[in-house]
Amino acid sequence: MVADVVLWGAFSVSAGVGALFRFLLDGIVSRRVPTSLPLGTMAVNVTGAFALGVLDGSAAPTHVVFVCGTGLIGAYTTFSTWMFETQRLTEERQATRAAQNVVVSLIVGVAAAALGLWVGGRL
Repeated sequence: MVADVVLWGAFSVSAGVGALFRFLLDGIVSRRVPTSLPLGTMAVNVTGAFALGVLDGSAAPTHVVFVCGTGLIGAYTTFSTWMFETQRLTEERQATRAAQNVVVSLIVGVAAAALGLWVGGRL
């Protein structure tokens, strides 16, 4: 019972930290690289894919994966914002940018996750 409370408490705190980190990184990237392509969200999702790959590749214990993978990284990354920004680009008649957002995010995200798995497997 106490262990469950501690686990869920750690999960909640880590999710809050992940959301804060997402907000900060997205803002930093978006301010420094002004473009219609949502590079801030892309940076968040790619770094999150890498981090999750490292975590998974490291064969971390289940409670660590729950807190760090689902809590921290799950709140840090954002599928919904990625899709919302893609839809926004489409509505603004920037179909090429929308397609770039999807294709680049998928390719770079999968590559980052694979690299993370490789790195995590060597820890």
